Amino acid sequence: METVRIARTAVDTALFHIDRPYDYHIPPGMNLEPGQRVIVPFGNGNRRTEAMVLAVVEESNAEKLKSVIELLDTEPVVDGNAIRLALWMNDRFYCTAYDAFRAMLPPDIGTSRGSKRASDKVERIAALAQPLEEVISYYDALPRSAAAQRGILKLLMSGSIPVAELLEYSGASAPTFRKLVNNGIAVIEEVERLVIPEPPVSVPEITLNAEQEAAYTGIVKLTERKNACCALLKGVTGSGKTLVYIKIIQRVIADGGQALVLVPEIALTPQLIAVFSDYFGERAFVLHSALGVSERREAWRSIRAGFADVVVGTRSAVFAPLERLGVIIIDEEQEYTYKSENSPRYHARDIAKFRCVQHGALLLLGSATPSLETAYCAAKGSYESFTLKERYNKKTLPLVEMADLRAELRKGNDSTISEPLAKEIAKNLEAGEQTILFLNRRGFHRVSLCSDCGETRQCQNCSVPLTYHAHNDRLLCHYCGFSAPREGRCSKCGGGLVFFGAGTQKVVEDLNVLFPGVEIMRMDTDTTGYKGAHKELLKKFSRSKVPVLVGTQMITKGLDIENVTLIGVVAADMMLYVDDYRANERAFALIAQVIGRAGRGGKPGRAVIQTMSPKHPVLLQAAMQDYDSFFESETQLRAAQGYPPFGEMIMLNLFSGDDEVLMRICAALRDEIDNAVKELGLEVRIFGPASARVAKINNRYRRHITLCGKADITTRRYVAALLRGFRTNPANKGVVIYADLHPNDF
Repeated sequence: METVRIARTAVDTALFHIDRPYDYHIPPGMNLEPGQRVIVPFGNGNRRTEAMVLAVVEESNAEKLKSVIELLDTEPVVDGNAIRLALWMNDRFYCTAYDAFRAMLPPDIGTSRGSKRASDKVERIAALAQPLEEVISYYDALPRSAAAQRGILKLLMSGSIPVAELLEYSGASAPTFRKLVNNGIAVIEEVERLVIPEPPVSVPEITLNAEQEAAYTGIVKLTERKNACCALLKGVTGSGKTLVYIKIIQRVIADGGQALVLVPEIALTPQLIAVFSDYFGERAFVLHSALGVSERREAWRSIRAGFADVVVGTRSAVFAPLERLGVIIIDEEQEYTYKSENSPRYHARDIAKFRCVQHGALLLLGSATPSLETAYCAAKGSYESFTLKERYNKKTLPLVEMADLRAELRKGNDSTISEPLAKEIAKNLEAGEQTILFLNRRGFHRVSLCSDCGETRQCQNCSVPLTYHAHNDRLLCHYCGFSAPREGRCSKCGGGLVFFGAGTQKVVEDLNVLFPGVEIMRMDTDTTGYKGAHKELLKKFSRSKVPVLVGTQMITKGLDIENVTLIGVVAADMMLYVDDYRANERAFALIAQVIGRAGRGGKPGRAVIQTMSPKHPVLLQAAMQDYDSFFESETQLRAAQGYPPFGEMIMLNLFSGDDEVLMRICAALRDEIDNAVKELGLEVRIFGPASARVAKINNRYRRHITLCGKADITTRRYVAALLRGFRTNPANKGVVIYADLHPNDF
């Protein structure tokens, strides 16, 4: 019997419960290779759908197969390594295979439109506002007449994109896009375009101190093995890890390799980008979602063509098409931003490990405060470990003072600035030195409370209180964007309103009372979302020597300003008492990082931590930058509870517009999982069902069930089968479900 050529494909619109390879007949004369994209007829209606060719095979029994309609790429856009990576992601992260490919490619990679020049202006960026599963559900429910909305969502499913280019490529109108925004499906963010600056004529030769040299020598030996391995470079803040990175990259390039450097968020680390540009010039490329579609496409193609020695980028850059990878460096590896919140819900560290195995490369994880998982692997010898205990050029760590807020209240001080912190700020003002105050909450007051009935003003769409913002005198929801005017009296009983809790705006107001006439800058999402982008604010703070900067988490890393000698942690307690097993870890990392911003020049640094719990062990450990003690105590807690790194977590997230239906389905699902655990002998504990931390967002109720224990292949395959069966059960209509391995929030 005569054989015919068959394309085995991953189809774009295949939801997880029907996701599998689909075979199509290749028409005579069409030359296909694995890694090319095609258009195929899919489903009962034979919709024209994009697909990725996984393999080309010959079979004799292909009479009933549909045929490939069109070839989109003249050459493969992914290679064999990328195909194997996508299929591994499909198995591990409960995503479709095409979701995995979508994460690897810039949006609209096949377009023939001309590229636009990069701009350094602030730009409006469109992105999805809901999990991909919910967006797909919304997409499938759209009527045939909503083709323009479908076109917009198709592009947004590939990643964020400038609004202007979204409308251009989709052909949709601005009102059509606005409809998706108003429905809570899409969101507009305003970000600064970042372009690597031109390199100077010459750069200084890097001189390493003894500790750095020892770390460099040991790490280079690992790269010379040409076998996959992982190492941790743990160094206190200001120890010069970046200089070690550069020397290692220079060596890898000299040996014919390429380097990939991941940072938590490029907008927060402009100094690092400039440094890499200085040393590697036009052979250094940036990959970041804030770049336009044409710019990302151009950078991606240049990297794939072999023009890059170094790629610097955020989480998605882990897929950069480098073929001679010698080292992947993940800086500040403990940051939660390395975990994707949309399908595929991968952690960049896991992808980096897989790619290093493929290329025989080194994965180097750098941090002053490593994640517990990474530190545990280093402690038991799975990772090599190198330590920088001293600051570069022997600079001393800041001296830290605890300010007891209980004593402040007893003295009648209800300001956000304690007396000890105020005294230290006054000293800095007199000496002409700069101060940074850290509070991980924007806004003015957190919530309004009725002094008579205790009622708080809630968002009409979400189960969260509205936050008061003084700059526009309105109450705002930080989840869905709903806003309302501030009321003078309680809408329920007419009682008087009081405000409690404080944000960055309130801190600035209190500082203005204490230090009238002193210039104070504020840096949070309210001040960096439009005109004042990160780069301009930091440049002004540094060059103009503005006396005080008040900011949220975005000021805790990436700042190296010599004249900053004082750090104030305004409200340390709000980071500790959070219903999440990672609360201590995140609090330690944030406080240690922000304290490390002080005393990086020739002058010694100081810090004041304001807290109701001045003897809390995590605060004392962070104040001393004593990571080893923190690791010892925290791992004991984790081991007793079976939490990572001593167990793995898979969270099943469920959404519905009807909370009663959702509760009923969650209860039935829990019973089903209980039975399966007993029958299959799964080594897991089951938590829930429970409401999510924010139980309702955009009028969608949210609950979850969590499996904690051994996420081996049997457990993962059971969860995958459960997801497939859930979607095909008519009783679950209207309820969205997805699984998340190692969720950021628990």
